[in-house]
Amino acid sequence: MCECNCDLKSKIRDIPDFPKPGILFKDITPLLQDRVSFAKAVERMAEPYQGQGIDTVVCIESRGFILGAPVAYRLGVGMVPVRKPKKLPYTTCRATYDLEYGTDTLEIHSDAITPGQRVLLVDDLLATGGTAQAVTGLIEQLGGKICGISFLVELEFLHGRNKLQNYDIRSLIKF
Repeated sequence: MCECNCDLKSKIRDIPDFPKPGILFKDITPLLQDRVSFAKAVERMAEPYQGQGIDTVVCIESRGFILGAPVAYRLGVGMVPVRKPKKLPYTTCRATYDLEYGTDTLEIHSDAITPGQRVLLVDDLLATGGTAQAVTGLIEQLGGKICGISFLVELEFLHGRNKLQNYDIRSLIKF
């Protein structure tokens, strides 16, 4: 674990009216650019799952890839990408869900998770919970057992946890 005293929350930048008017976007790129903060975030996201028998890390496009890949590496497991439609080359399963500012669709390879596989889901942000809820449905449809969901940032005022009550949810930074 990184023993530095860096404040991860101070590395998140607010971008007003992005991606549309009225949205206050939480930009994680300053955190990613700072090697100490990035390392600390990855270590803290992986730490609760060390020795927990995680078989794979499922990462949600696109910022989830940035965090999920090094978390998977720290845990000594592989990773599974969940992507926008028509970005994965093999047969897929699909879920459409509501966002805080519209709807979206995600896909996972139909053979990405085997029945009984222990899965950690990683993404950058928990907002309304729709994205994570859609992906948990895909994982469970394929027979995976979700052992935890790890977010870098959580927007508590949007109550996204309410859609994910049956899961162990951890988030490093809360607004």
